[in-house]
Amino acid sequence: MKALLRATALGISLLATSVSSYASDKASPDEAVAMVKKAVSLIKSEGKEKAFAAISDPANTTFHDRDLYIYVYDMNGVAVAHGNNPKMVGKPLIGMKDNEGKLMIKEMVDLAKSKGKGWVDFKWPNPVTKSVESKSGYIEKVDDVLVGSGVYK
Repeated sequence: MKALLRATALGISLLATSVSSYASDKASPDEAVAMVKKAVSLIKSEGKEKAFAAISDPANTTFHDRDLYIYVYDMNGVAVAHGNNPKMVGKPLIGMKDNEGKLMIKEMVDLAKSKGKGWVDFKWPNPVTKSVESKSGYIEKVDDVLVGSGVYK
């Protein structure tokens, strides 16, 4: 009986450790905002070409950290840089919907045009877990593009 109780206690503590470890592996909203601000700053200081190359480089940990990465769209919803899926670059994605039918790129563009920055909620594949999860994306408009990053909930 004692062995069973010890095994159960060990199992519970391992589960708690793995859950808290996974939670700490998830980025926070403050980290997403900070990463967007770094990308905006790079665009302003180095220009779009250099910034977009840095954003799209998976080895650049400034713009790739755990489940956090940068994406950039023009005001027509065309992806001009994407830190997680370079196949999206150059494609008009204004009509792309999440798995619940939400036009999240359109909503980001509309938010960028109306307020210049803010949060948009949608469903998106998590690059770490490989499953579709709820995500909040923070965007900021700089010149004629919006720069975003998001956190999985």
